[in-house]
Amino acid sequence: MQDFERIYEENQDLVFKYLLKLTKSPDLAEELTQDTFFRAYMNLSSLRHTEKAPTWLCSIAKNRYFAWYNEQKRILPLEQSAIPQAESFEDRFLECELSRDAALCLDRLEQPYRNVFILSVFGKLTLKEISSSYSKSESWARVTLHRARQKLKEQLQSRQEDR
Repeated sequence: MQDFERIYEENQDLVFKYLLKLTKSPDLAEELTQDTFFRAYMNLSSLRHTEKAPTWLCSIAKNRYFAWYNEQKRILPLEQSAIPQAESFEDRFLECELSRDAALCLDRLEQPYRNVFILSVFGKLTLKEISSSYSKSESWARVTLHRARQKLKEQLQSRQEDR
């Protein structure tokens, strides 16, 4: 129990900021943070190394966000079902398509590239913090992040060319 309390205290802010970046809603980020830590508590036995807790928690948080997102796609409020104006519809569609493509490409990115990218971009962790969570050097984290960005860029370009 004390281990979980320490993990919670050390990572609550990180998980909240990560989810806030994904959701852009403080209320939803708070709700998903609570759900993340509930699930983490229920599955604490699957965490083998407590120094990898930030990565593990961000992975749970990402899964909770995508579960919430998929649920929202099924439940479309009536006010959102109205057809938007022609100009804004096209802009929204292109933005939505790019976001969806980016999320799909990120989801397809192999480990550790995916987690390093998520921890850096969404979790705002420094390369030093990322490297210590993986028990690797800071240059390993820098190279891994660089390669993750390259792979994502290639995947996004490929998806755009396929259209």
